[in-house]
Amino acid sequence: MITRLRSLARYWTTLVPGLAVILLVFAWGRDLPGAIVALVATVLAGSVLAAVHHAEVVAHRVGEPFGSLVLAISVTIIEVALIVTLMVDGGDKSSTLARDTVFAAVMITCNGMVGTCLLVASLRHGTAVFNPEGAGAALATVATLATLSLVLPTFTTSKPGPEFSSVQLMFAALSSLVLYGLFVATQTVRHRDYFLPITRQGEVITGEGHVEPPSARTAWTSLGLLGLALIGVVGLAKTVSPTIESGVEAAGLNQAVVGVIIALLVLLPETIAALRSARRDRVQTSLNLAFGSAMASIGLTIPAVALASLWLSGPLVLGLGSTDMLLLALTVVVGSLTVVPGRATPVQGGVHLVLFAAYLELAVNP
Repeated sequence: MITRLRSLARYWTTLVPGLAVILLVFAWGRDLPGAIVALVATVLAGSVLAAVHHAEVVAHRVGEPFGSLVLAISVTIIEVALIVTLMVDGGDKSSTLARDTVFAAVMITCNGMVGTCLLVASLRHGTAVFNPEGAGAALATVATLATLSLVLPTFTTSKPGPEFSSVQLMFAALSSLVLYGLFVATQTVRHRDYFLPITRQGEVITGEGHVEPPSARTAWTSLGLLGLALIGVVGLAKTVSPTIESGVEAAGLNQAVVGVIIALLVLLPETIAALRSARRDRVQTSLNLAFGSAMASIGLTIPAVALASLWLSGPLVLGLGSTDMLLLALTVVVGSLTVVPGRATPVQGGVHLVLFAAYLELAVNP
């Protein structure tokens, strides 16, 4: 019995996508009791992890730069699916959901993930070392994307309220795609060495821990399971969305908390991977994951939501309020001071974590 349980645990990424689709068939269109909702939420979280795992397998098979795009697009499909699913039935009260989710992703990655990784690496190894050229370029791209997509709508005058006009929204979407594509090309082709981990003497580490790519059969299997997992994520999110919204409303919490929940769910696999890299003193890899996740969240989610807005009713509010803009500005300033030296102590990690805690506090109690 114990051996069989271990075997099931070993192959959970194969079992969960199928289980998600089966559960979706029985749960679709029904009012679910609390116990079933908890089961659906658990399988939903497992489906997200399984989807990212299979995306990584496919990415390893096809290589760079296409591998990075496979993972980023897969994760973005999950995020957009969750956002659009909740926006379809939410009406005007969900008009800020895309903004809240994307901003939550930026704060989670640039403060929560970065702060935790710097703290873990510096406490374990004395100081956290990384490549300032690569980290600086990534942070600059994140800051530009966030400003164009989340700050400018607050100040534009073509449309009342913190919204883009149709032309402005298309410009922001295209700009996001161009910047993200340019960064991916720089990271994976032209200046790849800027984004590789370095030793404490400043030497680039190449080829360490290389693993042979999976076979074509394994990659095709993972591609199929990835499709099943994404179907499960989209469908199960639709099933539990009324419970999430009613729970947030019953608790008297700000609607932005829904965006925080979505971002935490989507970014969980990247967070785990980043912490593992930090423990192995590969902080540059951790920063690549953190800033890359923030970039994908803005650079791919905003264009997708802009496209979805063509058939979704209701407004699409992207502009941040004054408090969130202040937190974003402080994050960019502190992040710049962190990455410029190329090394960090526990102080820098603690500062980012305090900023993340402040964001969470203000999301719950604005």
